[in-house]
Amino acid sequence: MPVARGHLAEPSVIAAEELRTELEQQGIAADVHDGYGLALVSVWTGLVVWCKDDRYWWRTGWDAQRQRFTYAWHPATDPVRAARRVARRYEALRVAHPLPESSGRTS
Repeated sequence: MPVARGHLAEPSVIAAEELRTELEQQGIAADVHDGYGLALVSVWTGLVVWCKDDRYWWRTGWDAQRQRFTYAWHPATDPVRAARRVARRYEALRVAHPLPESSGRTS
């Protein structure tokens, strides 16, 4: 089993790192955070992928009628395809929430 931070990695952390690696290969930077048997892959504003047990899941929108978020999920056994799906969501969010233009100021 892979080692993370000096201890044996939990399955959720392994899955999160696999997804992060696949996203990185697509040019998308992400960070992995773990604790309490759950791992998170932080990708972009409004895009965090949760990893637990055998799946990844992330928010895909808002259901106004039900007044709740909608989610997509993907098996953690297929991080390559999951990364492609997350990348599509990432691109949509980048259009909706682009980085602010730099003012050229350093302070």
